[in-house]
Amino acid sequence: MDFQLSQDQRAFQSAARDFAAGEMAPHAAAWDEDKVFPENALRAAAALGFAGIYVREDVGGSGLTRLDAAIIFEELAAACPSTAAYISIHNMSSWMIDRFGTGEQRRAFLPKLTSMEHFASYCLTEPDSGSDAAGLKTKAEREGGDYVLNGTKAFISGGGRSDIYVVMCRTGAAGAKGISALAVPKDTPGLSFGAQEKKLGWNSQPTAMVIFENARVPAANLLGAEGDGFKIAMMGLDGGRLNIAACSLGGARACLEVARDHMQTRKQFGKKLAAFQGLQFKFADMATELEAARLMLHRAADALDRGGEDAVMHCAMAKRFATDAGFRICNEALQLLGGYGYIRDYPVERILRDLRVHQILEGTNEIMRVIIARKLLGS
Repeated sequence: MDFQLSQDQRAFQSAARDFAAGEMAPHAAAWDEDKVFPENALRAAAALGFAGIYVREDVGGSGLTRLDAAIIFEELAAACPSTAAYISIHNMSSWMIDRFGTGEQRRAFLPKLTSMEHFASYCLTEPDSGSDAAGLKTKAEREGGDYVLNGTKAFISGGGRSDIYVVMCRTGAAGAKGISALAVPKDTPGLSFGAQEKKLGWNSQPTAMVIFENARVPAANLLGAEGDGFKIAMMGLDGGRLNIAACSLGGARACLEVARDHMQTRKQFGKKLAAFQGLQFKFADMATELEAARLMLHRAADALDRGGEDAVMHCAMAKRFATDAGFRICNEALQLLGGYGYIRDYPVERILRDLRVHQILEGTNEIMRVIIARKLLGS
C-alpha cells in the first residue's frame, strides 16, 4: 500500500489543476449563468489528453488508469463540477467504444472523440426506466443491414449537441439479456431531440431527451454482440461512478477552501470565525469526511484497475460515500459563509447546485446500497 502519488500522477495532477484554474474557474460562473456549453475549453482539455483518459493510445487516448482519472477529475471539478462531469460522461462513452468496439469501429469513432472534434453521450435512462435500467423499452429491430430504432431516452447529457450517442436498446426479450448497445451518429435520419431541460445545476452542459422514430442505424455500429448491451452499460457505469465521485470531491474541496478563507478573515463578536471552537469542530469534520471519501475513492479505483472481484461493490461504496459527503461539505460551507454563501458572488451556491445531482445519476445512492447489500448478503 502506497498512499503517495507517483511522479507521473503528480505531473498530470498539476497539469489538470493549472488548466482548471486558468481555463475553467474564471468562466465557470458565466457558463452557469448563461447556460454555455464551453466547446473551446473542452477541446483545450482534450489537447491535454483529458477526453480519452483511459482510452488506448493508438486512437488518440491517454492510456491511463481509473485511479489516474480520479485524480484528474477532482482537479477539474474544483473549478467547474458541471463541465468536469460532462468530460466524465464523454470519457465513459468513448471507453465503451474502445473496450467493446471492433478495430474498424475504434478507428472510425475514437480519433475524433479523443480530440473532442466530436462529443459523445451515454443513453441508458428512459422516461419510464431509471433505476430499473433493465426495463428499458427503446427497441432496435433488425432489417437487412440496419437496425431500426424506436423509443426515447431521457436526461441525456449532451443531448442535442453530441455527435455520437452510445445507446442501450432492446434487440431481444424482456430483461437484461435482451439489451444491446449501438453507436448512433447525430445525423442519423429519424433521430431528434427534445427541448433543453431547465435544471437546478449542471448548466454548462446541455440536457435533453433523445428521440428515435424509425431511426436507421447500420448493424456495423453494434458494440459487442447482441445481448451484451446491459453488461457494457454496467461496466461503463463502474468507471462513471468513480469519476462522478471524484467530481464531488473536487467541488467539496473548493467549497472547503472558500470556507477556510472566510473563517480566517470574517469577524463576529470581536474575533475571527476560526477562533470559535464550535466552528472549528464543524470545519474539522468537513475536512475529515473529504479525506475519508478520497481514500475510499482511490481504493475503489485501484480495485477496478486490478480487476478485483469486489471492484463493483467498492465502486458503489465510493460513489455513495463521496457524493453524499461532497454535497454535505458544500452545504456546511454555505452555512459557514452565512448570507455570503447564498449569493452568486461566491462559488459555493453554484457548486452545491451542481453536486446535488451526483447523488442521483450514474445509479442513485439508494441503488448503490442495493449493489453493496447484494454483494455482502448474497441476495
